[in-house]
Amino acid sequence: MSQKLRILITGFGPFPGAPFNPTMPLVKRLTQLRRPAFADVELIGHIFHVTYATVDRELPELIAQHHPQALLSFGLADRTAYVRIETRARNAVTTRFPDADRNHARKGSIVGGADAAMFGPHTARLLRAADGTGIDARASRDAGSYLCNYLSWRAIEAVDAKDGPRLAAFVHIPLLARGGVSRHKGAAHRITLEELVDACEAMLLEMVRLTRQAARNR
Repeated sequence: MSQKLRILITGFGPFPGAPFNPTMPLVKRLTQLRRPAFADVELIGHIFHVTYATVDRELPELIAQHHPQALLSFGLADRTAYVRIETRARNAVTTRFPDADRNHARKGSIVGGADAAMFGPHTARLLRAADGTGIDARASRDAGSYLCNYLSWRAIEAVDAKDGPRLAAFVHIPLLARGGVSRHKGAAHRITLEELVDACEAMLLEMVRLTRQAARNR
């Protein structure tokens, strides 16, 4: 097993209403970064097919195979023009909107009992890192009730599990038009793919620092 710090970076493929998902090129670009700060870091990329069954099957497989110390996941928020750092996952699943296999969730909650699960105070550090690049980034308390929220919940569960990752985070990005410009009408500042890569690289660097700190404290 490699002694490098391992960070699993995930995105999603297309889904109903979104034939192009910009998290796919974003994840590819991030895993190809070559910086001195990443010299002893293994960046593992993965794109989930947009179904609940895929997340339930592949997330545990990825953790068992790679033993990542941190999870950094990205999803598409096609109705916002800014980057959203999610602070929590809601115990909610939409039963109205189908996944990419046209399957509907059978119940409106993920588990019994809890209303929400928190990522932790490190999300504020990620927000500051993104802000430092000049991008429009904001904290969010609502990751929706679709696959992004579902993966967020499962990622927090993985962190809470014995021998699981030490940290997890989920970031929503806006829909990009051809040429890497946001389609969101009326946006004060249009976010390009290059700006996203810069902001997400800053968050990734912060995740590296935070994960190392968490490893020392454990």
